[in-house]
Amino acid sequence: MDKYLSVCSYIGAMNNTTTKCACPDCKCEVTEGHRVLRDGKEFCGENCASGHAKGDGCCENSCKCHG
Repeated sequence: MDKYLSVCSYIGAMNNTTTKCACPDCKCEVTEGHRVLRDGKEFCGENCASGHAKGDGCCENSCKCHG
């Protein structure tokens, strides 16, 4: 299943489509300039991709997610 998700993520990236960040609390869309791929999932930035390991918020101040 992860290989399928990775392929879909790659195809989506090639088509410049936007997707919702894989972080459960995040409301951001993943954009080309900030896309972080981790374990076959797309995140809006490094903070979401790392599970907010340092307690930092999201890439966008208005979202205020913390994982």
